[in-house]
Amino acid sequence: MVQLLALASFILCLIFTPIVRCVAIKRGWMANPTKERWHKKPTALMGGIAIYLSMAIALFVIDGFTQLIPYITVTNQTIEPPPLASTLWIGMTLIFLLGLLDDFIHIKPHTKLIGQILVASLTTFLGFRLQWVTSLTLDTTLTIIWIVGITNAFNLIDNMDGLCAGIGLIAAAYLALLFFGSSPEAYIAALLLVGTLAGFLIYNFSPASIFMGDSGSLMIGFSLALLSLYYAGTATTASIAAYVVPIMMLMVPILDTTMVTMIRLLSGRKASVGGKDHTSHRLVLMGLTERGAVLFLYLIGAVSGFAGIFVSKSDGLTSPAVIIPVSLTILLMGIYLAQIRVYPEKEFSLLRNRPYTPILLELTYKRQLLLVLLDFFMVAFSYYLSYRLRFDKSVFPTIFPIFVRSLPAIIACKLLAFFIMGVYRGIWGHMSTNDVYVQLKASSLATLLSIAAATFIYRFEGFYKGIFVMDWLVTTGLLLGTRGSFRIFLDTVKRKTMSGDTVLIYGAGRGGEILLRELLNNQRLGLKPIGFIDDDVLKVGKKLLGFPILGNFKQLPSLVEAHQPNGVLVSFANPNGNHFKNIQKHCLRNGLFVKKFAVELTEIQNKAKHP
Repeated sequence: MVQLLALASFILCLIFTPIVRCVAIKRGWMANPTKERWHKKPTALMGGIAIYLSMAIALFVIDGFTQLIPYITVTNQTIEPPPLASTLWIGMTLIFLLGLLDDFIHIKPHTKLIGQILVASLTTFLGFRLQWVTSLTLDTTLTIIWIVGITNAFNLIDNMDGLCAGIGLIAAAYLALLFFGSSPEAYIAALLLVGTLAGFLIYNFSPASIFMGDSGSLMIGFSLALLSLYYAGTATTASIAAYVVPIMMLMVPILDTTMVTMIRLLSGRKASVGGKDHTSHRLVLMGLTERGAVLFLYLIGAVSGFAGIFVSKSDGLTSPAVIIPVSLTILLMGIYLAQIRVYPEKEFSLLRNRPYTPILLELTYKRQLLLVLLDFFMVAFSYYLSYRLRFDKSVFPTIFPIFVRSLPAIIACKLLAFFIMGVYRGIWGHMSTNDVYVQLKASSLATLLSIAAATFIYRFEGFYKGIFVMDWLVTTGLLLGTRGSFRIFLDTVKRKTMSGDTVLIYGAGRGGEILLRELLNNQRLGLKPIGFIDDDVLKVGKKLLGFPILGNFKQLPSLVEAHQPNGVLVSFANPNGNHFKNIQKHCLRNGLFVKKFAVELTEIQNKAKHP
């Protein structure tokens, strides 16, 4: 029966969506391209109507859904909430109408926010709460913030074809897995949402023929917010799952909303105003296609959702082995994407003439404070993971008190070692062999100091040598990995975002390497390398810094025909006159410009007269 209802919602959405699209086209309900929007052609709106009808009709026929007005039974001063299906139906109907009103007349952001708060307050009044804290007042406030925040988060990620519907589908599928066998009503509701979004995604995935509008994105966000807080309020596993699982399930919209809001506020822009600065847009600026960016965020949602499933099935001592690395990975991704410049430098107005400017500059430019915080969590996790790898489930609880007692000392020793060895004196985004050597020495010193602390403070009682060996391996790997990831990310962005005249570099030697690095680091030159040509036949077919050596100079005509470059850059110093003239003739014959690369040190004469 449940599977039939999910199939019914899928079929209903398949039927309703093209009908709504035809009506939207006839009535002119179209989203036209603007500088704040990503799409390039007029597209039908109001797909949220199809989503709502498919979901609402399926919910309406669920067994036991006999009243539209929720009931509240008071017995011995305890309030029993109405069925989840009733609350979900009423809440999503109200939020859908609010979004539909915004789609038609574009109500002010604060008016829409008030409406969302009212719907969230009604949901909380009916007895659905996160139950994250014991204080009823604080828990009520957190629940309202959660519902409104997630609702708006899905509204914000509705900025690229198939993104909102796809992320919602993934989250709903994982929530259905969570509720399977434990909460039939929530399982059915989540499954219905899966079917509905799967049907709509057929029309909404790139290239989309219809957009959902605010009526759809707000409804999806509210539905998932309610289902996730329902899990938090009924979680029977370790208490950590009640906090972590809802966040893991909705990690993509939470990440996007947090990053966009912070950057807009620091840029002096209104957080409520649209723009092309979302996570998906930044991925496209990195060089991914629109579909590639959406699929990448699908992958992030799938991985974080799987982590949530793992945490829900694990005990509180095992969960950090998944929570910490996933959280650090997501955090690093957010940091990477935040580095991509979307707006002109002048728009970062809040970074000027403010009392908190030094802190902001440290966070956004020097970044060393951020690296210290990152290392704090990294060293704690590596020490924890070493214990988890060394001891199985049956033994770990008895060893855990030793881990907890020694953790502060280990963190202090490691960070002190990093500071002494100069880990934080390096330049962010640059990593040489000397930096690798410094980090290896820092990790080794950190382990030695940790062993000394365990010996001096605790007489090494209850400790094992194997723990510190594993800890050194994990710490070293994470230290090199995080720093290396910064370098890899920046290099990837530079390569993906290169634009201008395409060129072949003549000479795959030392000069060619220096020239290529200059092109990558100085995009003001407006030159985009395709690859190298070199007279040494042994180099042909190999790569230099990731760019192929395509052939020799005699093969230039065929290479021009195959790759269509605009010019040739001569990288080797002082080519003899005849050879350079031959290069110019060949390039002129093939319609290419020629430029010669040179590095010069010019002595400046001091003409000042001395007495």
